[in-house]
Amino acid sequence: MSHPRDRRRLGRGAAFTVLACANVVMLATASAPSPIYPLYQARWGLSVTMLTVIFAVYVVGLLGSLLTVGSLSDHLGRRPVLVAALAVAAASTAIFWTADGVVSLLIARVVQGIATGTASGALAAGLAELSPARRPHLGPTMTAVGASIGMATGAGVVGVLVQSTSRPDAYVFPVLTLIFVVLAAITLAIPETRAPAAAGLASLRPTVRVPREARAEFLASVPALVAGWSVTGLFLALTPSLVSNVLHVRFGAAGGLSIAALFVANSVGGLWSVRQTPRLATLLGAVLLTAGASGLAVAIAVASLAIFVGGSVIAGLGVGLTFNGNLRAITAVTTPQSRAEVFSAVFVIGYAALSLPSLAAGLAAPSWGLKTTGYLYVGFVGALSLGAALHAARSRTHRPTAHPIRPGRERGRHRQQARS
Repeated sequence: MSHPRDRRRLGRGAAFTVLACANVVMLATASAPSPIYPLYQARWGLSVTMLTVIFAVYVVGLLGSLLTVGSLSDHLGRRPVLVAALAVAAASTAIFWTADGVVSLLIARVVQGIATGTASGALAAGLAELSPARRPHLGPTMTAVGASIGMATGAGVVGVLVQSTSRPDAYVFPVLTLIFVVLAAITLAIPETRAPAAAGLASLRPTVRVPREARAEFLASVPALVAGWSVTGLFLALTPSLVSNVLHVRFGAAGGLSIAALFVANSVGGLWSVRQTPRLATLLGAVLLTAGASGLAVAIAVASLAIFVGGSVIAGLGVGLTFNGNLRAITAVTTPQSRAEVFSAVFVIGYAALSLPSLAAGLAAPSWGLKTTGYLYVGFVGALSLGAALHAARSRTHRPTAHPIRPGRERGRHRQQARS
């Protein structure tokens, strides 16, 4: 017999939608500051190195929370962790809203990273657990595709605002603050998919580890994860500066729209991957990442925005294919008891790849120049992508693959995916 409070909870479908929206908004907030960086640079006299530091401290806060509380929802339940994370996200956008210098930006980015890291594992696990029974792939797909839709929306909308006003931060961050408060309130009504643990305090000690049964799939995903997230770091940290100073494009929205192009293509790649087996999606994505990195290098060499956007689209397709393919493969070998923990480990790898190369690039740019730094960065991404493609190709020759997902046949194919 259900408890009276349970009848006031949202249904599974509505709860899935709420978590999908939270995932989109969380990642839109992560990309929203990037198009504003040149304005911050002019407003407060910041260097390119300082801009990459502002970007990198976000990942410091994010990795710190992933490593400490990233798996906490496996112990306390998904709902309380998500409500807390959304409240912290609202605090971060409020700090952005009132920022008056570089210190405020640094604090806002750290708090934003803490919110994202706290929410990442719980959102991914909750979406997997609330997926329709006949469409088990939908949760991992919405985790990957929703993230890229959010990144595209945040960068694209703010990029347009940058073109039309000198204070886009005065518009976007109040709206985001309100959205996070509303989402936190609605999340209080979602059903709990992971009952709180009844054990002692020792069981609540958060860890990020990969259980033995998921270790093979996790390790197989690392090369493609690093390649995909590294190219994402290039766009979020340096693309507005590259477009303005290396490609010599004076259109204010160009940097944000270039970021949006990458993430729109990322979304398309994620949806495309649903029609492939996880391993084939990873192989196709790694090949496209390699081609996209080559296109970006050519664009920098000839200072062509058109080629740069083309390379962005190809690379974005690769990121979407590899990330969704890897998430589906990992989901198939995890259990509810360890799912947030494993997803947190995935995000630790991803965000380290997102931040460390871009921070190194920011430190190198004053000495080597943006153009040379851009060459080295896309060369690094291209080498990683080629390695990921070769690794995925070897895996496909040694391990069986499942058939693509067909409408109405997901349940029968789900077991095959676990074996692929």
